[in-house]
Amino acid sequence: MWLFMACGVWLVGLGAYFVFLRPALLPEDPRFISVPLDRLRGLAPGLEAWRRIVFTVMGGFMTGACVLIVHLARMAMRERQGGTGWAVAFSGLVTVGLMSAMDFVLHSDFRWVLLLPALLWAVAVVLYARQV
Repeated sequence: MWLFMACGVWLVGLGAYFVFLRPALLPEDPRFISVPLDRLRGLAPGLEAWRRIVFTVMGGFMTGACVLIVHLARMAMRERQGGTGWAVAFSGLVTVGLMSAMDFVLHSDFRWVLLLPALLWAVAVVLYARQV
C-alpha cells in the first residue's frame, strides 16, 4: 500500500512538472525527429505553443488519475476489495509502464531514471498479490 501511495505521489509531482515546468521541447525531441531546433521552429512556428497546451492537459490528467491512485491505495487496498489488484496493476502498466517504455523508444535522456517508478510499481503489484 505504501509503495503504491509513494508512486502515486511521485506521479502527482510529475503531472505538476508537466503543467508548470516542462519545456515544450527537450533537447532529445529535435534529435529524435532528426531536425535541428532552429529549422523546426522555422517550419512549425506554432509547435512549441501547441505542445505547451498538450503538456498542460496531459499533466492535469496525470495528476488527477494519480490522486485517485493514492486514494485507492489508502482505502481499497487496505480492505483488499475485489478487483483492486487488477486495477492497480493495469493502472501502473498504462501510466508508468507505458511512459517508461516510450522513453526507451525515444532514447530519452531520462529513460533510466523513469524506469525506476515502473519497476517500483511492478514490485508493489507483486507484493500486493503475495499478501494473504
